[in-house]
Amino acid sequence: MRAVLSDALVFFGATGDLAHKKIFPALQAMTRRGTLEVPVIGVAKSGWTLEQLVARMRDSLEHNGGVDEVAFKKLAARLRYVDGDYAESATYAAIAKELGDAQRPAHYLAIPPGAFPTVIEKLAAAGLSRNARIIVEKPFGRDLESARQLNEIIHRVFDESAVFRIDHYLGKEAVQNLLIFRFANTFLEPIWNRRYVASVQITMAESFGVQGRGKFYEEAGAIRDVIQNHMLQVIAFLAMEPPTGTYAESLHDEQVKVFRMIRPLSPEDLVRGQFRGYRREPGVAPDSNVETFAAVRLHIDSWRWDGVPFFIRAGKCLPVTTTEVTVTLQRPPLSHIAAGDTNYFRFRLSPEVVIGVGARIKRPGEEIATDPTELKVVHKPEGDEMDAYERLLGDAMEGDRLLFARQDGVEAAWAIVEPILRETTPLSEYECGTWGPRDAEALTADVGGWHCCEPPSAP
Repeated sequence: MRAVLSDALVFFGATGDLAHKKIFPALQAMTRRGTLEVPVIGVAKSGWTLEQLVARMRDSLEHNGGVDEVAFKKLAARLRYVDGDYAESATYAAIAKELGDAQRPAHYLAIPPGAFPTVIEKLAAAGLSRNARIIVEKPFGRDLESARQLNEIIHRVFDESAVFRIDHYLGKEAVQNLLIFRFANTFLEPIWNRRYVASVQITMAESFGVQGRGKFYEEAGAIRDVIQNHMLQVIAFLAMEPPTGTYAESLHDEQVKVFRMIRPLSPEDLVRGQFRGYRREPGVAPDSNVETFAAVRLHIDSWRWDGVPFFIRAGKCLPVTTTEVTVTLQRPPLSHIAAGDTNYFRFRLSPEVVIGVGARIKRPGEEIATDPTELKVVHKPEGDEMDAYERLLGDAMEGDRLLFARQDGVEAAWAIVEPILRETTPLSEYECGTWGPRDAEALTADVGGWHCCEPPSAP
């Protein structure tokens, strides 16, 4: 049965950085496509007026994709603004007034997680949680215990079916493409197992630093910021069994099964690094022990993947900005014929989408020898492609939970990284423009080293 569409969107944090960079562009795109035709109520405590918020929205669009004057005019006409303290009942009375006849609002908490309990409690007290949906932005806690506490707070007011946890990575076209590639192509399934796959590697590299967000990064670090969520989601898509498709939660069920089969990480599975100069960033402690690079080795105790190592590395100030998956296959027999690099599948998820197949072909001449080659398809994003936030906000308002994190999945993912959060592990400094600490190379030495990454192709 099709879910009922939300008839209003209330977003807390309307004057914040996330709204400026992501939310306003998504709302304009939704308006342009005709998928957002309900009141939009921004809430913040900034001493602003509606006119100032509209000006902020225009500035956001000018810096993030451009202003569509027709869509902007429509969106501005639907936009409302409530300026008030999240802890004050008067703020929620003002929201109720702006909602008017709306009966099924979606409340989007684009605010620091520390403010979630207050807002959720006040929404309930004001009667604004009835028939409503709640959209919460990651991080979903800082560890397993805080994730459980957050879920408990949310569930005091909202049923799990009304909760939409945004991990924007799941909304990316390329990440969904990875899932489709796995299950929509017959040739892949017979070899997608421990008999044919030697190792799996995922690299999420950023050539830039913390970009003025030092205070935030001090609270997160690479493990909490991207490995516990983004990268484990990619692991789940690579390792999961086919979802049945016969019920709405089948995809989530298979993701959670993978998380529960991954062994909790130990310090021996981890290499942490910090780029030189990080401690001089604004908001960063002069003796900070926070990692800007992390590499881990994972083991999945399942029939399909027993004995196949999965590797993740993620970091800032690395040589390129890209996210890439390499699935290396076992070497074929008769190594004198197939000497050299083994076969592989390569998936580049950003900034462009690349699907590559590494193969060996005969070297020209009379000698029976081979050379490596790669067959690849490159897809560059086009202007009309749907952004992750546009897709996810639209799905949440439609009640489609497919691309959102579920409670048990969040907690199972935290359980994987929990041991390395509790223990103090070594931190090595690395130079900007390198691939992180040298210790990370040792992590993959027994599988031939890291296989990523070539620079993205020119526009």
